[in-house]
Amino acid sequence: MKITILTAGTGSYYCGACMRDNALAKALITEGHEAHLVPMYLPLQLDEERVDANTPVFFGGINVYLQQKYGIFRRLPRWIDRLFNGKGLLQAVAKRSHLTSAKEQGEMTCQMLRLEESHLDKEVDKLVEWLEQDGKPDVVVLSNALLAGLIGELKRRLDVPVVCAFQGEDSFLDGLPAPWSEQAWTEMGKRVRDADALVAPSRFYAQVMEERLGLEAGVIAVIPNGIDLSGYAMAEKSERIGYLSRMCHSKGLGLLIDAYLHLNDSSVPLAIAGTMGGGDDEYVAGLKEKLEKAGLSENVEWLPDLDREAKAEFLQSLAVFSVPVTYSEAFGLYLVEAMACGVPVVMPNASAFPEIVEEAGCGILVEPNSPEALARGLREMLDHPERKAMGEKGRRAVEDRYHVGAMAGEFEKLFRKVVSK
Repeated sequence: MKITILTAGTGSYYCGACMRDNALAKALITEGHEAHLVPMYLPLQLDEERVDANTPVFFGGINVYLQQKYGIFRRLPRWIDRLFNGKGLLQAVAKRSHLTSAKEQGEMTCQMLRLEESHLDKEVDKLVEWLEQDGKPDVVVLSNALLAGLIGELKRRLDVPVVCAFQGEDSFLDGLPAPWSEQAWTEMGKRVRDADALVAPSRFYAQVMEERLGLEAGVIAVIPNGIDLSGYAMAEKSERIGYLSRMCHSKGLGLLIDAYLHLNDSSVPLAIAGTMGGGDDEYVAGLKEKLEKAGLSENVEWLPDLDREAKAEFLQSLAVFSVPVTYSEAFGLYLVEAMACGVPVVMPNASAFPEIVEEAGCGILVEPNSPEALARGLREMLDHPERKAMGEKGRRAVEDRYHVGAMAGEFEKLFRKVVSK
């Protein structure tokens, strides 16, 4: 079977959807399928080797912006478009994404969901022509529902089934200003109904999107994200607390810093790993200043942009792991990575975390958005007599249901079902 995955790049490491898509493509290839990974908007920045590393970017962020804004760019030859799709240029723009106004983000989101009414015909043509030249796929997968505007065009022009995955769209859409947020939600609700199958990574998020989009209960299939276990070994003996995700407010980094201040134990170091996007450097600088004033800056290590090997070594050096996100997280691949290294976790009692942590028995759930509750949870885990056993349970849960083979197997069943129709 030939499977093409359109994945929306974020231009940074640790993008859960991009990591999932790359792992899925690799696993499908291992199982004898022909799987391709096609980046949308921005180049993929992964901590491992990428499938189809030479595949061009489609709907490059610069081209989408310029063609929608200015008529002359819709008529320029394609070789100029390719210049704007240069990897270095797109990555530079991604780092400055905070400079794009919320209004412009709202407009472009709605335009991508209403492609037939946009000025992006040239971009649609380029994608469809490339898919046809490469050999028409048996099924196309959209990595998230912000790409749902493509469903109708792909089905009409290629006559192939389309599977649409959900992965954290609600927080992005809710963050758009009026009237764009409401329009985007309405449009997405219409478009996803044309997909041959809908998928979410957790029961929690499937229910969220069914309710928000007015879909029938149970219509979204649940396939948990999975990771490649190679290189992830059990943690060594340690006493330090660790964080691995984007270094930003919504991931709860500031909440963790405040909890660390409440913990007030200089014998317990804190290690922060991850990446920084547009505007995050100022936020991180403020957190470092807060630690400096508290006299704890020497206790905190900052480790940006680790590759896969270094990331695994980092996780293996932890006693406790926490990413106390402040929004409705659809899954949290970083959580499964920590579990794969046998690290017990302290996470908010919200979002998808209860169904992962409670079912695995690998950690403690605490009151969300409370640094005091998080500090108590961290202290409890550090002193817990069953800490090692909880970490081992987490590892077994990943080996059982959160590894890439299990994820690929479920997706393969879904693909066969939609293709047989």
